[in-house]
Amino acid sequence: MSDFPVITIDGPSGSGKGTISLIIANKLGWDMLDSGALYRLVAFGVEKHGISLQDETKLADYARTLDVRFEQAKGSDELAIYLEGEDVTRGIRTEKAGNAASKVAAIQPVRDALLDRQRAFSQATGLVADGRDMGTTVFPSAGLKIFLTASAEERAKRRHKQLKDKGIDVSLPALVSEIAERDARDSQRAASPLKPAADAIELDTSDMTIDEVVERVTTLHQERFK
Repeated sequence: MSDFPVITIDGPSGSGKGTISLIIANKLGWDMLDSGALYRLVAFGVEKHGISLQDETKLADYARTLDVRFEQAKGSDELAIYLEGEDVTRGIRTEKAGNAASKVAAIQPVRDALLDRQRAFSQATGLVADGRDMGTTVFPSAGLKIFLTASAEERAKRRHKQLKDKGIDVSLPALVSEIAERDARDSQRAASPLKPAADAIELDTSDMTIDEVVERVTTLHQERFK
């Protein structure tokens, strides 16, 4: 658990939680935890090392000793992510890595291995935690819990634009299908399924701009952390 101020921002893939979390963290001068990146890193790393997704013991051991470092990317609002000293920021953001991460995240020993590591990110200055079970499992006592969502179609459009901006060509219909499949897998898994915490504030961002979402979360923060 954490004795420090925490805002959790959960939601499905493409709901905007990563973008919003980083903006809010920078605005408040708080640290940020991109928990989804941890699962992507595990999936990316075990493939690199030839570890089977069926070998739960080795998967958990790898997750427990994950050599990861997050840094603010120079000249960018994004985080630079290093795995075993290598910059894998782009490598872990592919759809392939995302789908593999969703499978890894369904494995309970991996989730257990990463739980304490995620909680260790909490600092006295405050933490914005972005993920799928931050408010339900990792930081159940967080002072403010947000659950962002949007239609699968809208989330696919956003992801499509992000990938195109990075020079990655991908089919929009394929993205819609992959996001729907990932939603089903994440919400139906036995280990910490994707769902809002009972005391979370749900925001449908389908028709909201980034600025509007940031303003809403900022207002809620001011109300909760007076």
